Amino acid sequence: MRWCSAVSESSSLDSAIVECGQAMRDEMGHVDTDLVVVFVSQHHASGFDRVPELVRKEFPHGALVGCSAGGVIGAGQEVEHRPGMAIAAAHLPDVNVAPFRAETSELPDADAPPDRWKELFHTQSHDEAHFVLLVDPFSFDPEQFVMGLDFAYPSSSKIGGMASGGQRPGGNALFLDDEVYRSGAVGVALSGNVTVDTIVAQGCRPIGRPMQVTSVNRNLLTGLDDEKPIEVLQRTYSGLTASDQRLAQQAVFLGIAMDPMNETPQLGDFLVRNIVGGDHATGALSVSEVLREGQTVQFHVRDAATSAHDLDHMLTTYSARGPIYEETGALLFSCLGRGEYLYGQPDHDTQMFRDKVSPMPLTGFFCNGEIGPVGGSTFLHSYTSSFGIFRPKH
Repeated sequence: MRWCSAVSESSSLDSAIVECGQAMRDEMGHVDTDLVVVFVSQHHASGFDRVPELVRKEFPHGALVGCSAGGVIGAGQEVEHRPGMAIAAAHLPDVNVAPFRAETSELPDADAPPDRWKELFHTQSHDEAHFVLLVDPFSFDPEQFVMGLDFAYPSSSKIGGMASGGQRPGGNALFLDDEVYRSGAVGVALSGNVTVDTIVAQGCRPIGRPMQVTSVNRNLLTGLDDEKPIEVLQRTYSGLTASDQRLAQQAVFLGIAMDPMNETPQLGDFLVRNIVGGDHATGALSVSEVLREGQTVQFHVRDAATSAHDLDHMLTTYSARGPIYEETGALLFSCLGRGEYLYGQPDHDTQMFRDKVSPMPLTGFFCNGEIGPVGGSTFLHSYTSSFGIFRPKH
């Protein structure tokens, strides 16, 4: 297995693709590519329909997948607010690469058997496939998508993001082999001698203490430790430092502990969701996730320092698991709200990845929503950096 990554800031689409192709040939030689992943900034929107043809001139072999982007990431560099093209190319011996395309109307029903999902992704029932998913945010239901994938492939990794750059339906582009789509989802299923490690940094920090959901109506939280949630939140706020109170005034989130057996959840053990409203008359809080009685939850806050600390923690934890394989490559799906907007400096997440994990080829884009697992299940996130690290099984 061999990966390579390149990035270009040329304002000419043709020149950007040629520049990336030349840089990757200089590094990889003439090894055939089995997978090409392409991310193109909105500055090149007028040429989106030409992207597959131009990329094929540089990389005639292998599956091609990609999308439009609000910003791109390539060769360890984050390109924001200016023209950008990022390409990853991979030589994947003994790996089956199965491209797929879907519209929401084509997704199996919630009660459909796993085989219906496996037909959609062109994989056999015995395949342990791993997935890269790229979704148009205006036309496709990503949560139904990943829920079905988890049902059909419970032990597989799913990583990806929602296309960005477009401001209205039809404004984004999804690339798959020789075609360009303006709606739906595209991606690849990888099976054989490949595994995908995932790192999902949600950028939040717990405040207060863990509590138990004692009454709930789907996403309407009505009881925390048998108290009104708004009153619990107000009491939590009163006990914070002045700096944390300022963060809480901007936004408070609810973290849901994903392991019911973990009585002392820590940073990284929570699925973080927005608190989208509250009713002072009833004391209820509305959360952007369906909740269940008995779940352990904790309030969270977010800022640049917290986000950096969370990413450091997640990357350090991954590195401590063992040596990093040489034959690896990585894809990064990072929120549009991170990058320079959050940190006030470029290349923050990519540089930390290089420092904490490896200077392996890293390619990605800034998304309208990020896809990645927390606690064994796959979710759509916001303000997150989701990494997929691709390596041989053996």
